[in-house]
Amino acid sequence: MTFNDNARVGGNTAKRRGRNAAIVGGGTVGVGAIVVLLVGMFTGVDLSGLLGGGGQGQGAPAAESRIEGCDTGADANAKDDCRLAAASLNLDQYWERELDGYRPPQPIIVDGSTETACGTASNATGPFYCPPEETVYVDPTFFSVLREQYDTTAGPLAQLYVLAHEYGHHVQQITGVFDRYPNNGTGPDSNGVRAELQADCFAGAWVADLPEQVDEEGVPFMKEPTTTQLRDALDAAATVGDDNIQQQSGGGVNRESWTHGSSEQRQRWFDTGYEDGPAACDTFSVSGAAL
Repeated sequence: MTFNDNARVGGNTAKRRGRNAAIVGGGTVGVGAIVVLLVGMFTGVDLSGLLGGGGQGQGAPAAESRIEGCDTGADANAKDDCRLAAASLNLDQYWERELDGYRPPQPIIVDGSTETACGTASNATGPFYCPPEETVYVDPTFFSVLREQYDTTAGPLAQLYVLAHEYGHHVQQITGVFDRYPNNGTGPDSNGVRAELQADCFAGAWVADLPEQVDEEGVPFMKEPTTTQLRDALDAAATVGDDNIQQQSGGGVNRESWTHGSSEQRQRWFDTGYEDGPAACDTFSVSGAAL
């Protein structure tokens, strides 16, 4: 996904936080560790709203700062952290229009690691949403790892899909979805799977609306997504399917342990949102067979 170079994105509220900034963008991680990243990213912490939340992490709070050098669409095209920060403007604009009473979450760009009310946000957990804080945590290192060592491009639109997915969890939090459909275990028909597929659907709805979102001067934030970029986002959705993660971990596919849905389901619900908007994203009203 490409930002218009002259779009103004400096009004974003994203902050940088963490203790180990020196490791961002550096180092290498093996395939086994990447599987751990994927499992951590889409199993556990981002579902703490369904599980009742996590414990407060230990240690002194890390310092926060604004994302420097993130003022224009050209900056967002050049840097992962700015791209994510800039996209938060688009997401807030979209959900303020779609959802009465919407309140923005706090986006945090993680440098290395930081403590949260849902545990530690770090390279080992990947992006997640923390419901008690109403905060989205994203470590941009995750995307460079995927690009370099996991046979996926993890390009700009794939990155924004991940961010939009976490914002989808925020929408679920403030609309009471987590309260109405609490954790009922794992499996292909579980509330956890339904919540994740709904967040994928919300992400697709937002992506379809991207060309309509404009800065304070009326300049569109982004250009129309290309077919290749949409395929990249769908590939990212497939990468984090429960069946794919299980296969990459070296084991067989065990549907009864699923928490997020299959690769096919994640792609299909993203596409449902893209084609039909957020009103089509009620994954809790369909039968298990229709998921």
